[in-house]
Amino acid sequence: MSAKGGRRAGPPPIAILTDFGNRDHYVGVMKGVIASIAPEAPVIDLAHGVPPQSVSAGALMLKQSWRFFPPRTIFVAVVDPGVGTARLPVAVETRAGARFVGPDNGVLWLAVEEAKPRIAVELREPRYRLAHVSATFHGRDVFAPAAAHLWRGVKVAAMGPRLRGGLTALELPAPRARTREVRGEVIYVDSFGNLVTNIGRDALRRFAARFHGMPLSVRMDSGAPMEIRNAYGDVRKSASLATFGSFELLEIAVRDGNAACRFAAAPGAVVTVRPLKRNSHG
Repeated sequence: MSAKGGRRAGPPPIAILTDFGNRDHYVGVMKGVIASIAPEAPVIDLAHGVPPQSVSAGALMLKQSWRFFPPRTIFVAVVDPGVGTARLPVAVETRAGARFVGPDNGVLWLAVEEAKPRIAVELREPRYRLAHVSATFHGRDVFAPAAAHLWRGVKVAAMGPRLRGGLTALELPAPRARTREVRGEVIYVDSFGNLVTNIGRDALRRFAARFHGMPLSVRMDSGAPMEIRNAYGDVRKSASLATFGSFELLEIAVRDGNAACRFAAAPGAVVTVRPLKRNSHG
């Protein structure tokens, strides 16, 4: 027990996020490497269904996840279309305590910025990678060993030289506010077909304040306008709706259905928010 009477914290986990899916052996091999170096390390599958090569989707998932893990968790994010090229493999320690390992291609950026970077290094030290490094599988040969050695107590600073200029930023598209509309776009589609946009709650609250409490309507490129609801269950089955989900971003959904299929929508699809026009005759 701790001095304050609570439970003593256990060892932090290693959490793995990839776009590898579950069909192939890639994730299992990464876990095998970790188990060979740090057999007592708890390993959590954060997600392996990131859309292939979608750095932005991986970055959004990581940003939405890291703060719900114990302090000192090591996050290994492998969404790496540039594997084997000049992009750098990195490790980051943050002021919040969380540590991140992955490619410096933007996938770590959103989470690290929230957690406040303290030190970021290039993973160059040979002792903390496998003897042979494939040009196509840094998850196995570079990132998994680095995470395991970090878990065993190796300091981030010992793994290689400090990065000059910081991590590569990920620039997500920003919504555009006009006089009577906010125009955004879909930036992520989850496995339920919900369309997550780049329109945040605060931005929409500021826009709505111009119209003194008038309800807002949300429209895809095609389809009827939708009001913003609190929950999926606030509409009848198969009805479309807009709501703020766990991302705290406006999303388009279909109750018990798939909005991506209904609207034939993918990342980049335009979403427009305007004041709702009421029928004057009620």
